[in-house]
Amino acid sequence: MSSPYSGATSASGQTTVPPGGPANYAADTGTTSYSGSMGTPTTDAGHPDVEGVSVGQLIGEVSKDLSTLMRQELELAKAELRVEAKKAGQAAGMFGAAGFAGYMVALFLSFALWWALENVMDAGLAALIVALLWAVVGAVAFVLGRQKFRQVNPKPERTVDTLQQVPGALKPH
Repeated sequence: MSSPYSGATSASGQTTVPPGGPANYAADTGTTSYSGSMGTPTTDAGHPDVEGVSVGQLIGEVSKDLSTLMRQELELAKAELRVEAKKAGQAAGMFGAAGFAGYMVALFLSFALWWALENVMDAGLAALIVALLWAVVGAVAFVLGRQKFRQVNPKPERTVDTLQQVPGALKPH
């Protein structure tokens, strides 16, 4: 029986790994350590020691690592989108609350202004002046709201950055 770990040989001629598994093997020999999802040994230079490991195992490990990476990137994208959606929801909630409060204030102030202007001019002209004032207020509110929504970033920036690094990480150095 062969092992992907090159190390001590027992009396029967089989390669053995010390108790505690591959993680303790590097401490015993000082030459090989283990990393990765399948415990692929690495040399002192940090390169994978693939002697005795089948191509199928290596491809399986790479596939598993890529699958894990893609799942993590998807979770990162979801988290970033949730943060941006929360910002947009808060902005919309603020618009709603401000709109209702503004409506109530505007209603009563409009009646008061209309009544005050009615004392010096025709009631129809007084109502027109009040309506024009509210048109200006509405235009200003629209501009401010548009600026707030422009601050929302729907693109998950960190996810895009890390996904762009994946092809470079797969190339041999």
